[in-house]
Amino acid sequence: MTGKHFSLLSAAAIIGAGVVSGCATQSSSGSVYSPQQARQEQTIRMGVVESVREVTIEGSKGPVGTIAGGAVGGIAGANVGGGRGSTIGSILGAVAGGVAGQAIERNVTQKKGLEITVRLENGELRAIVQEADETFRSGERVRLVSGGGVTRVTH
Repeated sequence: MTGKHFSLLSAAAIIGAGVVSGCATQSSSGSVYSPQQARQEQTIRMGVVESVREVTIEGSKGPVGTIAGGAVGGIAGANVGGGRGSTIGSILGAVAGGVAGQAIERNVTQKKGLEITVRLENGELRAIVQEADETFRSGERVRLVSGGGVTRVTH
């Protein structure tokens, strides 16, 4: 591997890692609001927690990991052989890197969540999945805060 290729590979790896970790800031937390949700009226319903189940909130599957991994893989694959071997290596490296980058992005952005089943005061049951950033217990009185198509459970 030449110094030029190693520098490019290092730069692509650093950029790719930074971009993928930047995706991890998206939240499905009960405590985090988007700018669009701020200053919007929300409906409050009271209820009691019936059950809480741990779940996994799937990570994002955007193009960022695929592009970053493809760039790193393409640069690494270019160092295989010379001439046509280098071109084929670049293509295969880019494809393999893209697949690996997508898997890394999905794993980095995956979160622990809770499925919280709440019995409302009118007797209806509701189940809400959100990031596991608060603790909820069966029998506990909670609020369901709804607005803009989003509902969250809070204390």
